[in-house]
Order: sequence, then C-alpha cells, then structure tokens
Amino acid sequence: MKWFIGIIAAIIALAGAFTVLYLLFVGPRMYIQPSIRPFQTVFPAPSPNSIPVTEVFEPLPIKEKWLKIANPVADTNENIAKGKVYYGYYCAFCHGETGNGFGPVGHSYVPTPTDLRNEKVRSMTDGEILYSMLTGTGHAPMLQRIVLPEYRWYLVLYVRQLGNETPPGQ
Repeated sequence: MKWFIGIIAAIIALAGAFTVLYLLFVGPRMYIQPSIRPFQTVFPAPSPNSIPVTEVFEPLPIKEKWLKIANPVADTNENIAKGKVYYGYYCAFCHGETGNGFGPVGHSYVPTPTDLRNEKVRSMTDGEILYSMLTGTGHAPMLQRIVLPEYRWYLVLYVRQLGNETPPGQ
C-alpha cells in the first residue's frame, strides 16, 4: 500500500514539474497578446443614456484675500469631531492619524507631507490653512477635486486643533 501512495506522489510531483516547465518555456508570453497602436482603433460611441462630465474647479481667490477669510463654521467640539471624521477620510493616509506627516501612504511621497502640528501651521489663519489644503505641493492639490466644499472648514477646525496639541515626544 505504501508503494502505491509513493507512485501517486511521484506522478503528482512529475505533473507539477511538467506544468511549471511548460509555463516557463512554452506558456503565455507578451508576444501572444494583441497589440493596439495609437490611432489604430475606433472607440465605440457613448451610449445614448450617458451624461458627459467635465471637471470644473471653482476659482480660487487671490492668496492675499485668504488672509481675511474667516471660518464660517463655529469652533465647537461637535464640529471638531466632524472634522476628525473628514480628516480620517481624506487626510490621515498621508498626514498620519496624529498629523505628523507619516501616514501609511504619505511616507513614500517626495516631498513628504507637512507635519500639521508644526509652528508654521499654528501661525496660519483659517483661510491660509484652507488655501494650503487646496493648492499645496505634491499630491495635495487634489483636495480641490475630492473634498467637498461643505467639509473643508471642518477639516480646518480639526487641523487647527492638531496644531494646538503638544506633539508626542516634545
């Protein structure tokens, strides 16, 4: 009985080895797939029920005007809690849970995301913080497209609260 199991195991091992060798030397290759060069194909017409979408940005006022813009959202614990939720959705991946700039995605960016707890951010007005969120360097300018306008001021409140906390280890 043991010899029978040994033969079955040997057959399975040979079949596996053959499969691996086949895939290495004969299996699918990039040269087998179809190649489409630019302008060689005609794209199908959009369906009659489709709605064309164009990306439209709201115009940003001149930077100097942002110094005077006040946050229309009241500075309450409830609004800061909302800002924390939105921060978790939009910002924590790059800036980290504590705002230190070392989120799971952001540490791989060049330049690295700003430490939102630093003195420069603390000294900014609410309008400057919002302007920086919308026009920042690196990947930050995408916030103008992604963060809905009604959430932005809550984010400013939460970022300001991060700046008022003492950073861990200091």
